[in-house]
Amino acid sequence: MSALAQDDDAPAQEPMQLRALKHGDSFLVADPSGDLLAPDHGLFDNDTRILSHLRLRLGGRAPSLLSDAISEDNVFFTANMTNRPLPPLGGEPTPEGVIHLERKRFLWEHRLYERLTLVNYGQIEATVPLSLRFDADFRDMFEVRGAVRPAHGARAAPEVTPARVVRRYAGLDGVARACVIGFSPAPVRLTAEQADFVFTLGEGGQARLFIEIGPEAAAADATDQLGGDPVGRTGYRRAAARARWAMRAKRQSGARIDTPMRLFHNWVGKSAADLALLVTELPTGPFPYAGIPWFSTTFGRDAIITALQTLWLDPTLARGVLLFLAQNQAHRRSRFRDAAPGKIMHEARKGEMTALRELPFGRYYGGVDTTPLFVMLAGAYAERTGDLDFIDTLWPALLAAMGWIEQQSAGNRDGFLDYARGERGGLANQGWKDSVDSVFHADGRFPDGPIALVEVQGYAYAAARAMGGLAARRGDAEAMARWMQQAETLRAAVEAKFWMEEHGFYGLAIDGHGALCRVRASNAGHLLFTGLASTERAARVMAQLATPEFAPGWGIRTLAQGAPHFNPMSYHNGSVWPHDTALCVAGFARYGERAQAVQVLNDVFEAALHFGLQLPELFCGFPRNAGEPPVAYPVACLPQAWAAGSVFMMLQACLGLSVDGWQNEVHIEHPSLPLGVDRLRLRGLRVGRERIDLTFQRFGDRVVCLPEGHRHSAIRVLVRD
Repeated sequence: MSALAQDDDAPAQEPMQLRALKHGDSFLVADPSGDLLAPDHGLFDNDTRILSHLRLRLGGRAPSLLSDAISEDNVFFTANMTNRPLPPLGGEPTPEGVIHLERKRFLWEHRLYERLTLVNYGQIEATVPLSLRFDADFRDMFEVRGAVRPAHGARAAPEVTPARVVRRYAGLDGVARACVIGFSPAPVRLTAEQADFVFTLGEGGQARLFIEIGPEAAAADATDQLGGDPVGRTGYRRAAARARWAMRAKRQSGARIDTPMRLFHNWVGKSAADLALLVTELPTGPFPYAGIPWFSTTFGRDAIITALQTLWLDPTLARGVLLFLAQNQAHRRSRFRDAAPGKIMHEARKGEMTALRELPFGRYYGGVDTTPLFVMLAGAYAERTGDLDFIDTLWPALLAAMGWIEQQSAGNRDGFLDYARGERGGLANQGWKDSVDSVFHADGRFPDGPIALVEVQGYAYAAARAMGGLAARRGDAEAMARWMQQAETLRAAVEAKFWMEEHGFYGLAIDGHGALCRVRASNAGHLLFTGLASTERAARVMAQLATPEFAPGWGIRTLAQGAPHFNPMSYHNGSVWPHDTALCVAGFARYGERAQAVQVLNDVFEAALHFGLQLPELFCGFPRNAGEPPVAYPVACLPQAWAAGSVFMMLQACLGLSVDGWQNEVHIEHPSLPLGVDRLRLRGLRVGRERIDLTFQRFGDRVVCLPEGHRHSAIRVLVRD
């Protein structure tokens, strides 16, 4: 960390005290006052931290924070602050609490825009010294996360003009990077590390300072927006209007959910806003970046699951995800990248370390589940939309993906889809629980590979069934029969090899020696989501997922209490992940357990209330105690796409709603509503080329669905109460 980031006057940071903004491939992480002081704070652009330190002071002291907030649409951050006593500068000292400082900022087109507004509420004229101290370390994202590099590029001497500073870095990858910091009005003193201003405010007087920070490529455009006259009010207002309009346009895509139950309505709205923030418009269409700060990039698994969570409301996200992943499908083998022909990408990065191959994550394929999930999503998208033309364009990618699944499974003695990393720089575990200690035997031993995870077999089963269904739609009966038989063969093998009769549960994984990891974990809930489990065994799994061993009262733990390596504070071994819980809930609904689905949704909703209606990536799995909130996981991403999307998957499970795009039908089976929600309206649900509104209303112990305005449409609504 730069010496500039050492600040004895800064308050200690508590867990979860991060304020994040994002646009495109840029994001900002700061403290509640808007300063960048901690080792993981910064303004990042294309996986490089271009601003590593920013500290605002009034009269040499940190102002007192009154409040901070992210706007409802996730565009603006605002902090309200006031002065501590200001020293006299040739006149009377300014007492504490008479200068109001509003700090407002947003991101747009690779640039941070900030406006500082000072107002004097005192009875006498005030002279207010304001300073901004800054630094740019140009560290790669992975280095900020703790990776150690053998060498770095060169920093050029800073360029300082009256109103801007340019810091430059020549990377070892041959890429020139810059951080341009511009001010309007110009400071009274500007160095390579600090800008000093002095504002004289009469009684009720006001002053404004505009700041823009970004990479030179974005800042040095035809109007010279950084360092030239347009840096001020006009540039700020123009960019703010565009940022707000763009976010509003994203929020208008898909069906909307309304309910008079205010807190639940606000949770749904905040979750939708978080998804809109994370969705980035790529040339292939919308794509949800995984989460801030560490995963603000394209992740295959996360994006697919997010698209599955929201598919019933808005298929356009799924289409964008499928197109991007098909375009980036592997075509050749690479041990370094864990790539093989047909495999779907795990993640992509743009920083210096991956460009130099110090790490394999520039375009990395080390996820065993992403490829079958890709095929699953294609099948679900086709079912939801009836868009066979799109499936035809995707067909070569789907064939290649199934080819990899079949080839990889052929090397396993039982025909299971397994994984083993290619080189040490890759991920040791390649399912969604990809931490190094997340797969183990009942005696605590870590297994030898290749490893076949139980939920991955469910995904492979669902992928084969999806391909069979699509082949039938395309008129290929032979391929349909082959894939359906493949699915049934896999189902039988899973039931024979993974089931633990003594536990009434499916085991976590099978190791490279064919030995079952006889551990109860939430992975089995994903097996229910895919529909592989028999009805009798699914009932036994669901019953256990409802016990205190798995259900602490805030969702579903990733690992049963009492299992080896159980730790409610761990990343994967006893914590609660909202998306994992949502997949289990969808599995409950698939097997008819609507009441259990509603109960878990209620638990997660109550957890969300304690997190300000914004579910983090994960939280600790401690049992719920009366009057106590859930315990936060200290470095969880917030917002996280599949955490934000979890409410939509759980709500769909409770409503029993599905869309048959082939027949233009909406199916409602035994609908239920969350506790306290007696009326819920679904507005603008697109089916084919038309839209429909649906109202779910509670009458006593029954919930009925009341379609609106569909009598003269081509949409059929089929309800089974």
